Amino acid sequence: MLWPKVTSKVKKDPILEAKIDQLMARMSLEEKIGQMMQPEIRHLTPEDVKQYHVGSVLNGGGSVPNSNRYSKAADWLAMADAFYAASMDESDGKVAIPIMWGTDAVHGVGNIVGATLFPHNIGLGATQNPELIKEIGKVTATEIAVTGLDWDFSPTVAVARDDRWGRTYESYSEDPAIVRLYAAEMVAGLQGDADTASFLSITQVVATAKHFLGDGGTLNGIDRGDCSASESELLEIHAAGYYSAIEAGVQTVMASFNSWHGQHMHGHRYLLTDVLKEQMGFDGFIVGDWNGHGFVEGASVLNCPQAINAGLDMFMVPDPEWKTLYQNTLDQVRDGIIPLARVDDAVRRILRVKLRADLWGKGLPSSRPLAGRDELLGAAAHRAIARQAVRESLVMLKNKNNLLPLSPKSRVLVAGDGADNISKQTGGWSVNWQGTGNTMEDFPGATTLWMGIKAAVTAAGGDAELSPDGTYSSRPDVALVIFGEDPYAEMQGDIQHQLLKSGDTADLDLLRRLKADGIPVVALFITGRPMWVNRELNAADAFVVIWQPGTEGAGVADVLFARAEGGVNYPMGGRLTFSWPKRPDQGPLNVHDTNYDPLFPYGYGLRYGDKDILGDTLSEEGISMPQSTRVLELFNRRPMGNYVIALEGNRNDRQLMNGNLAKASTLTVTVVDRDVQEDARRAVWNGEGEGLVALSTPNRQVLSDYYESDAALFFDIKVDQAPEQQAFVRIGCGPSCHSDVDVTELLRSLEGKGWASIRVDLACYPEVETNFGLRRLPHELFALILEPFSLVANGKMDISFSRVYIEKNRAQHGTFGVVG
Repeated sequence: MLWPKVTSKVKKDPILEAKIDQLMARMSLEEKIGQMMQPEIRHLTPEDVKQYHVGSVLNGGGSVPNSNRYSKAADWLAMADAFYAASMDESDGKVAIPIMWGTDAVHGVGNIVGATLFPHNIGLGATQNPELIKEIGKVTATEIAVTGLDWDFSPTVAVARDDRWGRTYESYSEDPAIVRLYAAEMVAGLQGDADTASFLSITQVVATAKHFLGDGGTLNGIDRGDCSASESELLEIHAAGYYSAIEAGVQTVMASFNSWHGQHMHGHRYLLTDVLKEQMGFDGFIVGDWNGHGFVEGASVLNCPQAINAGLDMFMVPDPEWKTLYQNTLDQVRDGIIPLARVDDAVRRILRVKLRADLWGKGLPSSRPLAGRDELLGAAAHRAIARQAVRESLVMLKNKNNLLPLSPKSRVLVAGDGADNISKQTGGWSVNWQGTGNTMEDFPGATTLWMGIKAAVTAAGGDAELSPDGTYSSRPDVALVIFGEDPYAEMQGDIQHQLLKSGDTADLDLLRRLKADGIPVVALFITGRPMWVNRELNAADAFVVIWQPGTEGAGVADVLFARAEGGVNYPMGGRLTFSWPKRPDQGPLNVHDTNYDPLFPYGYGLRYGDKDILGDTLSEEGISMPQSTRVLELFNRRPMGNYVIALEGNRNDRQLMNGNLAKASTLTVTVVDRDVQEDARRAVWNGEGEGLVALSTPNRQVLSDYYESDAALFFDIKVDQAPEQQAFVRIGCGPSCHSDVDVTELLRSLEGKGWASIRVDLACYPEVETNFGLRRLPHELFALILEPFSLVANGKMDISFSRVYIEKNRAQHGTFGVVG
C-alpha cells in the first residue's frame, strides 16, 4: 500500500547538509553510536557524556535533579550545563556535538514545581480552538526553556478509539480530523512557525509527535497492547496527526510501545522506515520510548540490533546498565549485524535536528535568555491562557430549568472529594508520573476549584461553604458537587468497564442526599474520558464535564456564575470530541461507527439558554457486576472463563495455547493427563533464558476484593525437574508491571515427589517498581490484573500444573507453602 508523501514546511538546507557531512567525516564509530543513546538523568554523569559521546538525556515522569521534587530552575540548569559542557569538551580530540535534553511536558512542564499546567488534551479538544492550542505550545516552550531543556516529548497525536485505555485523556479526539488540526498547532507553538525566524529559535524547543503508530487503537484499550486495525485504517485514522505534524515541521517522532498485528512497533521496519521515512518523507529522527526496544521479539533492553535495523535512530534506554547496550550496538556494527549505512543514516538525522535547533549557537543552557527566570514559571500571563483553556473546555450535558449560570450572590455549598483536591484536578503527568499524592505545596500559585468558586462568590457578596461530605451549617441555595476519576497515567489507568470507580456509590449517594433535601444540585465531573454516569445525571439538576482542568481551577467558576452587571459573561461553549456511552460496556464507541448509538453524540454540548430535554429518567441498568465469589476458578481441567494459557520466552515471543502444544523460545507447554484426559499442562524450560507460562485474560480484572479478603492462590503442581536457577509465581498487570514470589526452594523440595498442592497468600506479593521508578502496592496491582497466575523460570525446569484458583479467607499470616 502506498502512503501519501508529506510536504514539510522545513526544507533540507544544502549548507546544513554540508556541515553534517563535515561532522560525520570526523566522527569515529564510537562517537556515532554514542549519539544514538539516550540514558536517564539518574544513570548518567557528565563524565559518561564525554566518554561515550552521549547524544541525548531524558528525565522520566517524577525524575528530577538531586532526587528533589522541589528543585528550582537553577538546579535543572546546573545539571543541563554540566551535560552540555561535557558534550562540547574536545580535549580528547573528539568532535563537539551538543547533547539534547528531552522531557515529558504533556500538559505543561509537569516535572517542575510551580509551572503552569493546562487541561489535558481531551479537554483541549473540547475547546474547538486550535489557535489556543498554539498559544499553549508557546507557553510550554517558554517554561521548558527556563530550565535549560531543549526538547519536549509532545504532542501526543493518538486517536483514542477505546475509552477504557488509560491514556485516553492524552488524545484530543476520537476523530482524526480534530487530531490532525491540533497536532500542527501544538508543533508550531512548541517549535515556532516553520516558515519564520521563530522556528527553533532560542526560546523554542524541539517537538515530538508520538507514539507511532496505532497506540490509540489497541484491542480492549490495553496499554502497550496490539492494534489490529487494517493498514488503510492506520493511514486514515491513526496517522492523521503525523501528517499535519510533519507538515508543520516536527523534528522527532517517538516509536510506540504497541504492536501492529503482533509485531512490536520498535522493530517494525515497514512502518518506521518504508512508511514514515521513505513514503511519508519524514527527515527528522525516530526516538524510542522508555526501554521500548526491549519488547521487540528476539531482543532485550541491552541487546537490540533489530530496532536500529528497523529504523529506530535513538534508543531511549533508562536502564542503569545502558553502557552494555552501547557496547553491544558498537560490536554489532563492527560484526556487520547492523549495517554502517544504517548507523550513518541515524546519526545524520540526529545531527540534522541538532543543527536546525542551533544547539551549537545557543551555548550553555544557563546562558540562554530565558534560563533561570523563575518568574516565568506559572507567570500570570501563562496562567491566564490556562484559565481560558479551562473555561472553553467545559461541556454541559444537562441544565434542567436553565439552572446554570448561577447567581454569585447565592449561598453555595461546595461538596465532593474533588472540591479542594489539586491532585485530582491536575491528573496524571503532574509533578509525578501518575499524578497521585500531590498537595498545594506542589503547585504554588495554583487555584483549586473551591478557591475559584469561593473567590467568585465572595466578590459578589454571596456566601460559599466547603463541605466535602455534603453536610451544611445553613441551608444552601444550590450545591456544587465535584467528583470523578482519581489521578492516573498510562497502564495504571486502563479499566475493564466505563463504570465510575467500579461500583463505588459514594458520589452518587451524596448527589441523591442533597437532591432529597430539596437543594438544586450541580454536578461537576472530573474525568479523563467519557464514563457511564446515567445515575449521576439523573440525580443532578445540571451536569458539567470539567475534565482534568490543571492548575487553574478558577476557570470553572468563571463560567458557572453570571457576571456582575457590566462584566464579561463567559459562555458555556465546550463540545464533546469523544462520544458518550449509554452503557458502561458499550465501548469502543466512535462517531461514524456502524450502529452508532451514544447517549451524547460527538459534538454535543449545551449552551446557556438551550432547551434541555434530558430529564431524570435515564436508564440506570448498566451492567450487572458479578459479586465476587468465595472461590475464583482460573484453571480446572482447562482455562476458565476468559482466561487462556499464554507463553512468553526471552526473545519477547508470546504465544497463546490454542491446541495441545505451544512453543516459545525458552519453554514448551503440552497437554497432559493427571486424573482424567488432558486435565493438566506440562511446561518445560530449556535453560536458554527467562520464560513464563500464564493464565491470561484480554481484559483487565479487578481482583481487589480477594486481596482485601485474606485470600490465597492455590495450584497443584508436579516437579519432574527442579529449577536450575530461580523460579517465581507471578501476578501481572502488563509489561514492566508485575510482582513475584520466589518459590525456588519450595519447588526443589518437591522434585520427584508427585503431585502437591501449593498455597501462596496474596499478601506475600511485594510492592513493585514499574516505569519511572513508580512504586505500586499489591492492592493496586490487584485492581489491574491481566495475569493472576504465572510460573516464571530463568533456567531449566520441568513442571506440570493442574487446578488453579483463588479462595477468600484462606490466607495464613502472609506465608506460602505446601497444603496439608
